[in-house]
Amino acid sequence: MSGSDNARRPRVNDYMTRDVATVSPDDTATEVARRIAESDEHSGFPVTDGRRCEGFVTARDLLLAADDDLIFKVMSDDLLVAHPKMSLRDAARVILRSGIQKLPVVDDAGNLVGIISNTDVIRSQIERATPEKVGKLTRTLENIHDVTASEERRRVPLAGLTPTQNRVYADELEGRSYELEHRLAEPLVVIDNGGDLLLADGHHRVKAADQLGIEETDAYVIVLNEPVELGMARTAREEGLETIADIDVVDYAQHPLVETVNRLREYE
Repeated sequence: MSGSDNARRPRVNDYMTRDVATVSPDDTATEVARRIAESDEHSGFPVTDGRRCEGFVTARDLLLAADDDLIFKVMSDDLLVAHPKMSLRDAARVILRSGIQKLPVVDDAGNLVGIISNTDVIRSQIERATPEKVGKLTRTLENIHDVTASEERRRVPLAGLTPTQNRVYADELEGRSYELEHRLAEPLVVIDNGGDLLLADGHHRVKAADQLGIEETDAYVIVLNEPVELGMARTAREEGLETIADIDVVDYAQHPLVETVNRLREYE
């Protein structure tokens, strides 16, 4: 494999969570059990003394512990960890083969700098597929409109997006909400046409994000070097689409195919 291929390979520090919740070796089993019980996302915590990672404690470790046992007595110190520069593929292999859900990420000094989870690995695979979609759309825009375009990754405000699709379906919104809440959502694809941000792909995602109170989200942005008249922008104007609020949410039972099937049943 060439050096350029290695440079493009995703690393743990590209996807790890840097703001990590931890516990102290001197915390009690009761205190940590309460934190786990009150949390929707934590089934265990790295154990740190200062910044140094000393072990990991899970709900299973606490099952047989006495209420006043200190965490350093019940934690696992036979620890699997990842390094920030470790390839994501290697970290995924460790997670898969060990059966654990999260790997603490430590630097050369053993200091905790993040955590990488099986969810992060899944998210990385989703996001790696998106550039192919973006590249194809970029080439299409360049060929049709005789312009040049560049691609960039950035956060975009939902309030600044112009939708190009007038409806989304309620059942699919449930899936997109789950993905957003678990950081599994594919980035949007947006066209920056002279400052106008046209949403090319991700209407269910933005509608779900809006319902969750999310104000901005991750996107691949195709930036045109000069404004052009895009067919999708013209369609949006004709349908009165200006903001996310203009996207209708319809129940799956109102899907055109289902409506057709229902009408056919009426004549049976």
